[in-house]
Amino acid sequence: LGRLLAEDLGYPFVELSREIEKFAGCSINEIQSLYGQNAYRRYERRAMEEAIQIYPEAVIATPGGLVSDAASFNQLLAQQDEATLRRVREAIGELLGTGGGQGRSGVARSSRIALIGLRGAGKSTLGRMLAEDLGFPFVELSREIEQFAGGSISEIQALYGQNAYRRYERRAMEEAIQIYPEAVIATPGGLVSDAATFNLLLAHCTTVWLQASPEDHMQRVRAQGDLRPMAGNASHREAMEDLKVILAGRAAFYSKADESLNTSAQALEPTFLALRTMVRAVLGLKG
Repeated sequence: LGRLLAEDLGYPFVELSREIEKFAGCSINEIQSLYGQNAYRRYERRAMEEAIQIYPEAVIATPGGLVSDAASFNQLLAQQDEATLRRVREAIGELLGTGGGQGRSGVARSSRIALIGLRGAGKSTLGRMLAEDLGFPFVELSREIEQFAGGSISEIQALYGQNAYRRYERRAMEEAIQIYPEAVIATPGGLVSDAATFNLLLAHCTTVWLQASPEDHMQRVRAQGDLRPMAGNASHREAMEDLKVILAGRAAFYSKADESLNTSAQALEPTFLALRTMVRAVLGLKG
């Protein structure tokens, strides 16, 4: 079918298994028996990267086991546009019966409501209020991460590094999905930086991006007693510029959410009512 489709579209046809064999200079069976599965995955990833670089348009037949290698699979997903990624999430949600970003295609959305956005957007405050209103459990994912690791977020990152923190973050996300069919989940601001965890979130939750102005982000974070924005004796102006850079860098990820709400536009109570109305409409609930 791949060859027929490529011919119909006038695109090159790429059989990734053949490309892997070209890189290795032998058959796939020989690669796996002589060099092992890890070596095979490296050749597979290299073939995938080269196909993406060489062919802006192509039909690619991938090996069946490619999806078991997270790096190769994420590389494949990273090259897709948002419309394609949404269809992938909808297909996964339909297959697993979890919903997730499906409301726009007429399929019921997941009853896990995940709030995303930078710290200071109001995820914890509004999340608790929303969970109480819906009668859902409230999950503060940062606290779940700390329970897994047996230490604070700052201790995890200082002692074990960012990669270890991301592993704990993914484990906490996976467990929340398994345990709670209905929940309001407040996510760490940097979760979107890990493609595997963010795609997991998008596939299994209805996501809402809580936006705020840089000034409100800064004010709210400092009101919580977090002075990290001023670390290293940075001036307020320097810290604000850094914050704007972070916001700009993550906006493309946050914008993948199913819904968005500006928490700087109104006071807390009308902002909560707007969020409540939005989520209840999405879930098909009265009130």
